Amino acid sequence: MSVLVFGSMNIDRTYSVRHFVRAGETLTASRMELFCGGKGFNQAIALSRAGVRTQMAGAVGTDGDFLLEPLAAAGVDLSHVKRTDSVSGHAVIQVNEEGNNCIIILAGANGTITHADADEALASFGKGDWLVLQNEISSLDYIIKTAKEKGMTVVLNPSPYNETLDTCDFRCIDYLLVNEIEAAAIAKCPEGTPFDAILNAVRKRYPNMNVLMTLGHRGSVFEDKDGNRAECGVYRVNAVDTTAAGDCFTGYFLAELIGGKSAPDALKTASIASGISVSRKGASPSIPTRAEVDAVDRAKVADRFER
Repeated sequence: MSVLVFGSMNIDRTYSVRHFVRAGETLTASRMELFCGGKGFNQAIALSRAGVRTQMAGAVGTDGDFLLEPLAAAGVDLSHVKRTDSVSGHAVIQVNEEGNNCIIILAGANGTITHADADEALASFGKGDWLVLQNEISSLDYIIKTAKEKGMTVVLNPSPYNETLDTCDFRCIDYLLVNEIEAAAIAKCPEGTPFDAILNAVRKRYPNMNVLMTLGHRGSVFEDKDGNRAECGVYRVNAVDTTAAGDCFTGYFLAELIGGKSAPDALKTASIASGISVSRKGASPSIPTRAEVDAVDRAKVADRFER
C-alpha cells in the first residue's frame, strides 16, 4: 500500500498583527516570518511525521528548493513533484494577538497541474493505495475521477471551499474531511444549522462516504459509511498560531486509520497532535513528531464535546 498526497506547496509570509487589517487601513506588523506551507505540503509533513511512508505530487516554481528541502528532510518522497518556470504558490498570512489567522493565497505553480501531469503522477498507483487531496491545485476533478477509476482510496479535504468543487464528483470520495462551514456548503444547509443536522445531511447526500467534521474548540466527530459515529474533544493548550492545525489533524487522523487504529483512537491522537501544533509558531514547523504526540497523557483529552 502506498500513500500519495497530491496537493499544494506554498511559501508562507506570516505577519504578526494586533488585529486583522480592515478596509482602507494601513497596519504595521510587529514581525514577518517566512515559512513553507500549503495544505498539501502540511498534510504530507504531518503524515510523514506520524510514521506513514508518504509520497508527494504537485508543482513548484523556480524558487521551489525552499519548499522541497524540508519535505525531503521529513522523509517525503518527491519523485512526483514537477518543476515549472512560474513562481511557486505563496500565501500572505495575518496572525492576530489571539493566535487566529486569515490567509490570502496565490496559486502559482499549484495552478499549472494538467491532466497529463495527473496521469503521470498516478501511473504507478492503484487498488489499495491512498490518495490525499485538497482544493489548492488545478485539475482536481480529473485527479479524483482518475484515482477512483484506478481503485484508490480517495480522501478529500475541500479547503478552501469554492466553485472549483462544483465540477468534482463527490460520489468518488471515500473520506471527506471538513470543518463545519465546508460541510454545510456541501450539504446545502442554511447558516445556523446544528452540526448533527449538517452531518446527517452530508451522509444522506453521499451514503457511501466516511465523513470527519472538525468543530474548532468543540472537538471533532467522525461517522463512517455504515453509520458508526465517534466523537472527541480537544487537547487544550495556549494557542499561539492556528495556521496548520487542521492539516496536522488531517495527517495524524489518516495515519492512524491507515495504521489500523479505530476511529475513536484516531480522533484522540489527531486532537493531541493539532493541540501541540497551535501552541507553536508557523505552519509545517509547528507539526509535532510521533514521539512528541505519544509522550502526551491521553487522559487529558476530552472524549466528548459540548453539544
